[in-house]
Amino acid sequence: MDERKELLEVLSEIREDVDFEDETELVSGGIIDSIDLTQIIAALDETFDVHITTGDIEPENFNSVDAMLELIHSCHMER
Repeated sequence: MDERKELLEVLSEIREDVDFEDETELVSGGIIDSIDLTQIIAALDETFDVHITTGDIEPENFNSVDAMLELIHSCHMER
């Protein structure tokens, strides 16, 4: 399964009421809250084997699926 599809699956398990494919302001638009964000960070860590630091927890890193994929890739490159 490609990363994008896998990420969408993970996100839909956390918030099945959100169309993550089309949203570009998930955090800044208030679509996901701090509890959702905590669950997303834990799921990314587990699913993609990445370590997201407190410095990575910025709204722009979680506003869209593309932003989250970029974060995942940058975490893999930092290893």
